[in-house]
Amino acid sequence: MTAQTTIQTGNPTQRSSTVTVLAVVVTIVGWASSFPAIRAGLDAIDPIELGALRFAIAAVPSAIYLMILRPALPALNELWRFAFGGAVFIALYTVLLNYGETTVSAGAASFIINVNPIITAVLAMILLGERFPVLAWAGTFLSFAGIGIIALGEGQGLTFNTGALLILGSAFCTSLSSIVQKRLYISHRPLTVSAWNMILGALFLAPALPNGLAQMSVASSEPFWSVIYLGIVPSLIAYGSWSVALSRLPASRASNFMYCVPPVAVAIGFVWLGETPGLFGILGGALALAGVVLVNLKR
Repeated sequence: MTAQTTIQTGNPTQRSSTVTVLAVVVTIVGWASSFPAIRAGLDAIDPIELGALRFAIAAVPSAIYLMILRPALPALNELWRFAFGGAVFIALYTVLLNYGETTVSAGAASFIINVNPIITAVLAMILLGERFPVLAWAGTFLSFAGIGIIALGEGQGLTFNTGALLILGSAFCTSLSSIVQKRLYISHRPLTVSAWNMILGALFLAPALPNGLAQMSVASSEPFWSVIYLGIVPSLIAYGSWSVALSRLPASRASNFMYCVPPVAVAIGFVWLGETPGLFGILGGALALAGVVLVNLKR
């Protein structure tokens, strides 16, 4: 009886751990694969149009989710936070990222984006009064030194590449949205917030959708299917799996897993696009990751 009870009570824990690990793995692979998928899509579709198509695809099942579950509507004082998510976290983020990736490789883009936990920590210190120790400042400067090296190396020779700055801007969009939307998770489910973000983001990008559809209709197979993939896997599935992981793990621990995204993105970019990172990309990426690790040593 005791053994049977142990087995019965152990299975749910094992299943829970399996789901958590699966959610983390799906999120890492999904988000890492978005960078080479964007590069592939940009071969035939303009940056804004690519974003409009991607989130139009993600918005459809998001709207179905909201219609079926009918979660509580946002309160009046929450409307601006939801609008901020759609305008900044989705629309502005994807426009900056897509334009940046017209000149920056998928792997380098993923390294630059991955400093957003540091940016978030700095903003949290300024806006939310959270502590930021000296060691964390050292890591911040190290990461931004890495970004500078990537920005130089991604240009023609050692010319400065503004695409890296655009991608850094998209990282700021993510960090600002994390600060602004943090309060929403007190009264709303993560999947609900994510669904509204995708729907509102798609609406902000909607003016570019007709032209995007026209470009997609004449695109070759790889850009065409890259758009479909972007809307389903990195947007719909990965955002959902991230919500599952975040609900089962402490936020700091869940965020640490995202540091696996750049190496995976580089590997996918190499296999998918044949992109081989140069010396400056490898050195800059290593410094950026080292800085992020340094920030999190005592957190």
